[in-house]
Amino acid sequence: MTEKELLQKNIEEFSRLQSYMLACEKNSGAYKLMKERYVELKVILSASGVNLTELDRVKE
Repeated sequence: MTEKELLQKNIEEFSRLQSYMLACEKNSGAYKLMKERYVELKVILSASGVNLTELDRVKE
C-alpha cells in the first residue's frame, strides 16, 4: 500500500468514525471506545500534514 493510499484510508476511516460518534450517545461505552480511535486517527492525520479544520466534525 502506498503512502497516498494509506492516507486516503485513514481519512475515510476518520470520516466514517465521526458519523458513528455523532449518531451515538456521548455517555455510552461504544462512544468512549470510538473516541480513543478518533484521537489516534487525529494524531496520525495531523502528523501526516492533513488540515483537519474542515474534516473534523466532532471537534473534541
